[in-house]
Amino acid sequence: MNKKLSHSFNIIKSAVFAAILVSFSCGNTSNSSQTPAAATAPVKISAAGLITEKQYNDLFPQHAAFYSYQSFVKAVKQLSNIKIKVTRRAVSVYQLVRTDKTTGKSTIVRQDVDWNEEWAKEKPDSTYEVNFGNFCTEKDAVANKKELAAFFAHIAHETRHGEDGKYNDGLMLIHENNTTNAYIGESDEYPPIAGKKYYGRGPMQLSYNGNYGYASDCILGDDQILLKNPDLVETDPVIAFETAIYFWMMPQTHKPSAHDVMIGKWQPKASDKAKGRSPGFGMTINIINGEVECNKGENMYNMKDRMGFYQYLLAKLGVKDDNCVCSCAKMQPYLYGVNE
Repeated sequence: MNKKLSHSFNIIKSAVFAAILVSFSCGNTSNSSQTPAAATAPVKISAAGLITEKQYNDLFPQHAAFYSYQSFVKAVKQLSNIKIKVTRRAVSVYQLVRTDKTTGKSTIVRQDVDWNEEWAKEKPDSTYEVNFGNFCTEKDAVANKKELAAFFAHIAHETRHGEDGKYNDGLMLIHENNTTNAYIGESDEYPPIAGKKYYGRGPMQLSYNGNYGYASDCILGDDQILLKNPDLVETDPVIAFETAIYFWMMPQTHKPSAHDVMIGKWQPKASDKAKGRSPGFGMTINIINGEVECNKGENMYNMKDRMGFYQYLLAKLGVKDDNCVCSCAKMQPYLYGVNE
């Protein structure tokens, strides 16, 4: 099973298939002499309400009971109530403010030890906000469907249990086959707990202590929950789906989020263009597993499998991505510890 390599362990790492952004206006058209009613604001449909259980089961006919439609819907709904404000000083000194939109309460869930150091404060802050409610709902219907197809392509590939070319075997594996490796990475903010293993679990196969801690801060408001109990990602299906959405939505130190790539928000800088990075599905492969799969030519199996799932799911959704840069065969990956 492929691993997601966190690019900086100092900061670290529903359902879905027919995303429709509905807008409408209401007015009294029966009597032109009356003043029309005020236009109704566009209605933003939650990703959790865009696919029926029947459609979900048709798309994943062999899915494990763990990955139920109900669990996916609940995960999307719960996480949509959370937004994260990320402020970065220097290269990798972070503060995370987590807001629960149901209560309006904001809490600092992470502030790195160097936050108030003079050398860190000399660097200008950069701030961005991640609203999990924007998952597969931020753009028009076609763009949302493409994002949904891309998200499911990755989690289907990560959890498939077969290679028959039919792309109907996703959402089967709950954790990676080899659970002997601990996947411990150096991290000042999210140090591992003795005796715990952070191998790939859940739909996106979340790996490494840095990602478990970061996900736990964002999703649960406490990094220790998943650091101390990483097995929750393979025993609690709602948390499992939430970790996949978290990873999809959160940028990393030098990487954009897959979400921003798929909605067209991310645009390559000159340095990205020099490394062959372009908007499209291929860039999401680079974000998720680029060091293993990208810049290795067109015959890299795992890259091709992700692309195959994407095209299959696009067709099932009735949309096309004709101008997609779907391959990362010539994209240079992001390398851990390198400022890119």
